Amino acid sequence: MTATRLTNRAVIRLSTEDPAEDVVDFLQGLVTNDVAGPLPAYAGLLTPQGKTLFDFLVWPGAEGELLIDCEADAAEDLAKRLSLYRLRRKIAIAVDPSVAVHWQAHQGDGGAPDPRNAALGQRWLAPTDDGDRPADGAWLAHRLALGVPETRAELGDILWLETNAVELNGVSFSKGCYIGQENTARMNWRSKVNRRLMVVPLAQSAEKRRKAAYPELDLAVDHLRLDAIDPAMTPDWLKSALAE
Repeated sequence: MTATRLTNRAVIRLSTEDPAEDVVDFLQGLVTNDVAGPLPAYAGLLTPQGKTLFDFLVWPGAEGELLIDCEADAAEDLAKRLSLYRLRRKIAIAVDPSVAVHWQAHQGDGGAPDPRNAALGQRWLAPTDDGDRPADGAWLAHRLALGVPETRAELGDILWLETNAVELNGVSFSKGCYIGQENTARMNWRSKVNRRLMVVPLAQSAEKRRKAAYPELDLAVDHLRLDAIDPAMTPDWLKSALAE
């Protein structure tokens, strides 16, 4: 059996407890991307100042439901945070251990290209099976080789646009308000993205700028000023943005 399960990912299910409720409308007013359009979509939940709290992929569920593919270690915290915004709305928000996240590096049948960048491969959700073989190590190596950051360790407390969210299709500037939208839109309008998250060789990583290190891969994720970024380390999908 091919190893495809991402055991370091979890799924949060959002469902209605009243036919009059609209899960899409609820999430649309909170997250950075348009979840009323085609799914899966990459999005973030931010602070009011536009800094990253959580990043995740949003998938369609059964009628009246949405599924959030997120970092397993952050899943309970994300569910609690979303529940704070629920107020008295009759929407159920809970981690669903019966659903697992799967990935493979090549495109095939039955899944969807990663909405951040198709080169990341194909993802899908499936019922949890204890026999599934984990692919976490292969996914980490593949993701970092493409220069794509994710998780709280790498993105936490970084302004959403500095995580390369625009280039990774993680923000909509036309969908309307969400938490952190004002500062995010202002940064985009004024072209004020002065720093970027970059995957760099560990030997070239600056400790004071380092967000995460992966010694087994000899790589790190640094938060760098634009003038400190080595063009040779810039992934192809980010080059045009840095050239502007």
